[in-house]
Amino acid sequence: MDYKKAGVDIEAGYRSVEMIKEYVKDTEREEVLGGLGGFSGAFSLSAIKNMEKPVLVSGTDGVGTKLKLAFLMDKHDTVGIDCVAMCVNDIACAGGEPLFFLDYIACGRNYPEKIAAIVKGVAKGCKMAGAALIGGETAEHPGLMPEEEYDLAGFAVGLADEKNLITGADIRPGDVLLGIASSGVHSNGFSLIRQVFEMTKESLETYYEELGMTLGEALLAPTKIYVKALKSVKDAGITVKGCSHITGGGFYENIPRMLPEGVRVVIEKESYPVPAIFDLLQKKGGIEEQVMYNTYNMGLGMVLALAPEDAAGAVKAIEAAGEKAYVVGKAQAGEKGVTIC
Repeated sequence: MDYKKAGVDIEAGYRSVEMIKEYVKDTEREEVLGGLGGFSGAFSLSAIKNMEKPVLVSGTDGVGTKLKLAFLMDKHDTVGIDCVAMCVNDIACAGGEPLFFLDYIACGRNYPEKIAAIVKGVAKGCKMAGAALIGGETAEHPGLMPEEEYDLAGFAVGLADEKNLITGADIRPGDVLLGIASSGVHSNGFSLIRQVFEMTKESLETYYEELGMTLGEALLAPTKIYVKALKSVKDAGITVKGCSHITGGGFYENIPRMLPEGVRVVIEKESYPVPAIFDLLQKKGGIEEQVMYNTYNMGLGMVLALAPEDAAGAVKAIEAAGEKAYVVGKAQAGEKGVTIC
């Protein structure tokens, strides 16, 4: 008896590491110290010398049951982007710059090509966010997980000067809400989606005219990474008063997280286009509108609060970064919360 016969293939682990080295190297920043393969990742913080009050900002998250679609479609090169996005968007939302990222893959069996495809996506997400991929772990769990399945999670660390943190404390009645377009469902609400749509390869490969693609392609579209868009707004000299990353809990849970007491926001549904995947999901599942806005991003992956005079400049800066933005509502006096009309 040996470890391989017990279900853990150490040699496959070595092959995985060799296959992902080029992807990891492509994400390096000048602050990265050492290379892949050490017991920890090292990152220089010399940049904090240029800050008045440096603050580390962190985020951790996973991809959730969206992975079930990746298994069915045997497509593993985009879920890594989702994993990075869920972490770095939270950091950017607080006004931080993502510095580095670490991933964790738990699998029933280590298939080196599959692991390499996952990490390729992670590295692509890191490149999009400007973060270095400085380490990770692939853990083989025979008997705990099915051989063909895996789970993916990550952890990111960012940096901000305390004076640049986005807290929402200065949001006032009359401020404008700006929404940045999402790529679709992103990485939340898939437990409900899997109840609405039949989760078979045939179903996911069905082409829908209104989507302009197959159902699987629409659902597996990776989460948008908004780091560069928010940096573009900052570089334009515009102050973001509040920022909400629209993830699980949709509008009703996430937007109030950026609001001070005594401020309520009104969002106008007709102020921006809702992607067709949400209309299809709602109709096919017979889902009430309130549930949709309480579960999904409904086409807005990030919502910003700004002074009215800054709205036009912020839209221009966001679009210069390659994203689409809309004025979607305003803040007013009232009980903290959201009204969608």
